[in-house]
Amino acid sequence: MTQSWTRSRGAFFTLILPPAFWLVVFFIAPMAVIWGYSFGANAGLTHVAITGTFANYARVIEPLYLGILFKSLVFAAVTTGLCLIIGFPAALALSFASPKLKLWLLMAVMLPFWTNLLIRTYALMAVLRDQGYVNFAVGFIYSGLAKVLALIGLHLPGFEPLPLLHNNFAVVFGLVYVQLPFMVLPLFAAVDRMDRSLIEASLDLGHGHMSTLFRIVAPLAWPGIASGLVLTFIPAMGAYLTPDLLGGPDSQMIANVIERQFKMANDWPFGAALSFMLMYLTIFFIAAQGLLGRKKGRDA
Repeated sequence: MTQSWTRSRGAFFTLILPPAFWLVVFFIAPMAVIWGYSFGANAGLTHVAITGTFANYARVIEPLYLGILFKSLVFAAVTTGLCLIIGFPAALALSFASPKLKLWLLMAVMLPFWTNLLIRTYALMAVLRDQGYVNFAVGFIYSGLAKVLALIGLHLPGFEPLPLLHNNFAVVFGLVYVQLPFMVLPLFAAVDRMDRSLIEASLDLGHGHMSTLFRIVAPLAWPGIASGLVLTFIPAMGAYLTPDLLGGPDSQMIANVIERQFKMANDWPFGAALSFMLMYLTIFFIAAQGLLGRKKGRDA
């Protein structure tokens, strides 16, 4: 009689020990050290004394840092909403495309992952800057319109470049640009597994396309929507590079403040407390997504 490998302790431990060792040594242990630092204080330039104090967490809830944390949440929420609005039609187009076209479209969605994020961000800066491609195109159209209006005696003022860089718009635009594939892929996976006969039945019974989209497609695609929301919101909330390069002084997010505490201010305990506040929020959103998904499953 063949024994199931799940009942064989030797096979089980052979499979579980390497990833468990990697997880403990390279993730849990370093995170435990940083968590301990959040309850400490600087004791010299290179040493942190873990004293059990909550003073660092008390600083986190000061209005300055709460404002930055709230701004990060708003940026992440706006980014997630825009990614859902853009990503859901894209996922539908992917799902209903022909097999050959679907392969090429999927490759286009995943193509950004083949390029380093820093390179992609600098490329986006070249597009959005005052002398970038967007302002060049708008300026070209504007100058042509000015010449046409000049023929009938109307004169437009000189073209001023659009302020597309180093502001909140640039940060949200950059975050959507970076996070959009994380929304499209789980949505596509959910929509592609959907029973198409339900959509056809809805249309045959007289529902329009928009009604079918919201009454049939969206509820069936909810697992993909929930996964996309989490996969987009959490990285966007902790984004560092995008606001650092594309944002201005008023566009910094909580990850940029954490970086300055560890590097410039050399205040590791406070930086650790800020980091774990972000971690606590992440755990909260993941737990909320799990509870909401379980409730949806029971209702179904």
